[in-house]
Amino acid sequence: MILLLPVFQPSPGLALWSVIIFVLFWWLLSKFALKPIVNALESRQNEIQNALDTAKLARQEVSNMKSENEKLLAQAQVERSKMLQEANDMKAQIISEAKESAKKEANKIIAGAKVEIENQTKASIAEAKNQVGKMAIEIAEKVIKKQLQGNTEQENFVNDLVKDLNLN
Repeated sequence: MILLLPVFQPSPGLALWSVIIFVLFWWLLSKFALKPIVNALESRQNEIQNALDTAKLARQEVSNMKSENEKLLAQAQVERSKMLQEANDMKAQIISEAKESAKKEANKIIAGAKVEIENQTKASIAEAKNQVGKMAIEIAEKVIKKQLQGNTEQENFVNDLVKDLNLN
């Protein structure tokens, strides 16, 4: 065997005291050093778990908010579509009403123009009849004058007729 120096040779008393000191050191270490370390590790583990739970809740809230936002967006699009449809319907109704009103106004104008044309036609016909009547009277007057020249009886008869007309 290898010879060891007396300092390095174990003795039973030294081994016993080494075990007692090691156990005492281990007990003191576990009592004063390991408990705070274990408590710190457990606290850190709890903090990490709380942070993970909080992150999970936040993720769920974000997911819920996202789905709510999508619902709101879909609802807004439906409302937008309804508003556009209502606007288009209203536009069509206004155009239809304007066309109907324009047709009525055009019919009124046409009816007024027809009445005016008819009145003008009647007035023109009456004017033409008056002018024809005047011309016929003038022609008859000239013919009668020519025939009555020299006939005193006819002149007296015409004078009597003229006097009767002036009196009435």
